[in-house]
Amino acid sequence: MKAISARPLVDEGRMKGRVEGKIALVTGGASRPGLGASIAERLAEEGAIVIVTDVDLAGVEQTAEGIRARDLSATAMAQDVTSQGDWDAVINAVVEEHGRLDILVNNAGILVVGQIADETAASALQRQFDVNVAGCLMGTQAAVKAMRNGGHCGSIINVSSVAGLVGFRGSATYAATKGAVKLMSKSAALETAAEGIRINTVHPGIIRTNMQSAAVDDNSANYDAIVASIPAGELGEPRDIANCVLFLASDEASYVMGAEFVVDGGYTAQ
Repeated sequence: MKAISARPLVDEGRMKGRVEGKIALVTGGASRPGLGASIAERLAEEGAIVIVTDVDLAGVEQTAEGIRARDLSATAMAQDVTSQGDWDAVINAVVEEHGRLDILVNNAGILVVGQIADETAASALQRQFDVNVAGCLMGTQAAVKAMRNGGHCGSIINVSSVAGLVGFRGSATYAATKGAVKLMSKSAALETAAEGIRINTVHPGIIRTNMQSAAVDDNSANYDAIVASIPAGELGEPRDIANCVLFLASDEASYVMGAEFVVDGGYTAQ
């Protein structure tokens, strides 16, 4: 294993371009409004060279085109995060093109709303597990390997959910997967912290995305009550999550490892 440099210190006198020149891979970037698209855009705004992926190639190409239209750097690639072959191909392509990988945001995920007594609960769990947990695990493994082989520090941000912290009616199977992401990430962080490879989780609350809109339609009575109880008094925006990810991706967070960041308008503080 190549020696990995000490964690970088931030020159607070030059905060412009907080991830300037860093190579960032963001999964699940086709949906708009969506977390992946907003995260990719925010990282690009702060100087990152962004590769954004999704199983929906046409959708993720539109996301990348929108970023490039602002004279920022973004490339789209097709990726099924449940496929080890796709992970190998994407990571290899990034390293071949750019020489390294600095940032991975494991954002791709699905939500299936349903009661625990539903006959479909087991199949719903498996579908979500494949994307939300196995996909995140394979991505984390691939990124750690690439960063180690490159002999440098890096940041891996795994997107969990407040459903991985507290219970929500109608979301037992989803919560099981997001709780798994949280603890998998903490355990992995212990294995890589001394190398300067930082692994952290972000836990969005009720955010105004396409996925959330679909969940509200499927479970409107419960979600009306949840939204009404948010202390901030409103839904969050994708950019709220993107700003948190930006911090974790930047050298400002060089001593942040194995942590969980909750962005939920105060919902889980109650």
